[in-house]
Amino acid sequence: MQTSNSFRLDDFIAGWIGGASSVVVGHPLDTVKTRLQAGKGYRNTLHCILTIYRKETVMGFFKGLSFPLATITVYNSVVFGFFSNTQRLISKYRYGDGWHPCGMLDLTVASMLTGLVSVGVGAPVDLVKIRLQMQMQTQTVLAENLHLAGSVSDGTNIPLRSVDIPGQRLYRGPIHCISSILQTEGLQGLYRGAGAMMLRDIPGYTLYFIPYSVFCNLLKPDATSSPHPCSIWLAGGLAGSISWVTATPADVVKSRMQADSQRQRKYRGILHCIIHSYKTEGAQVFFRGASVNAIRGFPMCATMFLTYELSLQFFRSLQDKENIFVVKE
Repeated sequence: MQTSNSFRLDDFIAGWIGGASSVVVGHPLDTVKTRLQAGKGYRNTLHCILTIYRKETVMGFFKGLSFPLATITVYNSVVFGFFSNTQRLISKYRYGDGWHPCGMLDLTVASMLTGLVSVGVGAPVDLVKIRLQMQMQTQTVLAENLHLAGSVSDGTNIPLRSVDIPGQRLYRGPIHCISSILQTEGLQGLYRGAGAMMLRDIPGYTLYFIPYSVFCNLLKPDATSSPHPCSIWLAGGLAGSISWVTATPADVVKSRMQADSQRQRKYRGILHCIIHSYKTEGAQVFFRGASVNAIRGFPMCATMFLTYELSLQFFRSLQDKENIFVVKE
């Protein structure tokens, strides 16, 4: 699992395992967050949860889970693997030792570079996930619009027998969603909202890894010992909540850009999305879903960091045993 003193593959594998555990924990609230930010008709978080449950049952909260479970694991593998190896590369360049503790500036540079790299992998994943999560609401809105279109002033409904909205689905699944986007919007369609994602992830990962490192150091009994699993869990959860809450305005813009399909294009770009959202819904729209992000961010990131660190410890203990075995031989 180790190719050189500074580059290690076990960070990528541990990141993959951590990503899988966090997806299962965080996806239900991620669905709620997406509906609040990009959808219509929800008064608050509780109303959104109850509406999803009533119309779509518990399965509605797990809509689009298969795709992020298969892809966000790879995404987190890249994020954690790249961040850890970049830290060691910076330490080796600055101090001559890849395992030298990183300073605050080193952590900031590694975090920002990780945020930039993450967009290349994460933008298509996020876009497909959001399109699938928004699919049920889009059908409901279309059905309501058609009901209004089929009504006349005296209250009589004109039947629209040729339309069966509940039975129709724009996307049959993740692969069909990707194929449809490529056909209608081209390759650039998969990266719609990537600019807003950069605005979210570059500062977002800085406010993710730095607080985690600071909290872990504060919660350690002494400078030489490793943090306890409970400390890792708490530090990861707090870092996740801080990162997600501060990233909410950019996340709102990203979600709206990505939910905006070619067939019903509403926003011409990031600036237009910001201005239009502000004019129609006020400044508070950019903090829609902040409470969900804070609540969702804690267990999701706590689980991710804990699973990542424990996996890393396991892999490195195996490596140490192999080294001992080789020495004895």
